[in-house]
Amino acid sequence: MSAGAASGPVSVWRGAYAAVTLGAVALVFLAALQSLAVTTVMPIVSEELDGASLYAVAFAGTLATSVIGMVAAGAWADRSSPLKPLTAAVVLFVLGLIMAGAAASMPMLVAGRLIQGLGVGGQTVSLYVIVARVYPQPLHGRVFAAFSAAWVIPSLVGPFLAGAVTEYLHWRWVFLGVAGLTTAAFVVVAVRLSGRDLHTDDPAGGGTAKRLALAVLVAASALTLSLSGELGSWAWAGVLVSLVVMAIVIRPLLPRRALRAGRGLPSVVLMRGLIAGALFGAEIYVPYLLIAEYAFSPTWAGLGLTAAALTWAAAAEVQGRFGDRLGNTRITLIGTAQLLAAVLLSAATAAFELSPAVMIAGWALSGSGMGLMYPRLTVLTLAYSTPQNQGFNSSALSIADSIGSASTMAIMGVVFTSLVGTGAGFTVVFLISAVLAVIALIPGLRLGHAAETQP
Repeated sequence: MSAGAASGPVSVWRGAYAAVTLGAVALVFLAALQSLAVTTVMPIVSEELDGASLYAVAFAGTLATSVIGMVAAGAWADRSSPLKPLTAAVVLFVLGLIMAGAAASMPMLVAGRLIQGLGVGGQTVSLYVIVARVYPQPLHGRVFAAFSAAWVIPSLVGPFLAGAVTEYLHWRWVFLGVAGLTTAAFVVVAVRLSGRDLHTDDPAGGGTAKRLALAVLVAASALTLSLSGELGSWAWAGVLVSLVVMAIVIRPLLPRRALRAGRGLPSVVLMRGLIAGALFGAEIYVPYLLIAEYAFSPTWAGLGLTAAALTWAAAAEVQGRFGDRLGNTRITLIGTAQLLAAVLLSAATAAFELSPAVMIAGWALSGSGMGLMYPRLTVLTLAYSTPQNQGFNSSALSIADSIGSASTMAIMGVVFTSLVGTGAGFTVVFLISAVLAVIALIPGLRLGHAAETQP
């Protein structure tokens, strides 16, 4: 079966596609469950392990090391079957979960999160390439809509369940409980794809060692950036140096002109990084604000993220069905407007001590906007790709996603720490997110069109 097949079922849930879809969606589901759960319980974890100074690093570090996994998986997939890098990625993800769940200190937990990042990055890119080589192009939008929908159940039960597990059992089970389920989901995909030839006819060659070296440098820069808050009065110097180094070494890992918002694929990749930074940078402060300022329990604070995940899944389904009719420009304008409204409402809630219901309801707009934009950018990336560079372009998209998020989280962490005691920390981090949402319009209006339109 190949992505270029001329015929096949009209649904990704039927026939020979069903088992692959089930296993792949399950892997996305479990990664989503773990991500949402960690966002909910990390305030409790950092307090118990006396690791407040490493709070942002626990998130940004995972995203930083994911870049290495993305590049490695992309290069590997461009030369062979994407099932091989997926296998390695799942092993690393599970190992990281076990280390984090067994951590006796915050540095040990962060170490587990770093290994987990390697697995998450490799898993994401491998799944993208599997979609490109297993499903015909007209079904790509449906598959990525299914991936987005895989956040629905985690958003319904994940934050609440994580809070309940933390309160009534222990936060360690938030990590350990996912490890076995991830293994089972991977087996479903591996069994269905075992024996199939998913190699490209003309594999790409050369440059792998250089790309991996650059990925390590990017990850190191991102980690240094996330640790800049530990430099005291030199914190902003550390931020500036890290950002400059990162901008230099990341360029070969992205399409040409990506940092200059070149029309087409370069803008697709840049926009992904900007909106990811805007959303995920702000998102980790939503339950933090509810716990710190409104005395929410971990269980109820997690529900602050539920509405956004639900609207994300609903909007992703709309994009999967009607994205071609909406068009890339309209999706950009609607999506960024909703994201901007969500973070401005959060900033207003923090600044004027509004009812937490305002922020929770407003945060649903962020999910709706991202649900339109996120899967559309993935579909566009594959539409701009050839079989020889599907791995590179998929890894570039994921790198922009992770580095955009990691950089924003790190900068927000330094800002938030510097404003402790002033009462302005939460407001400012949400305003930073608003600025990024506005800037995202620049590449968003230069996405162009490839072959993403479904016949």
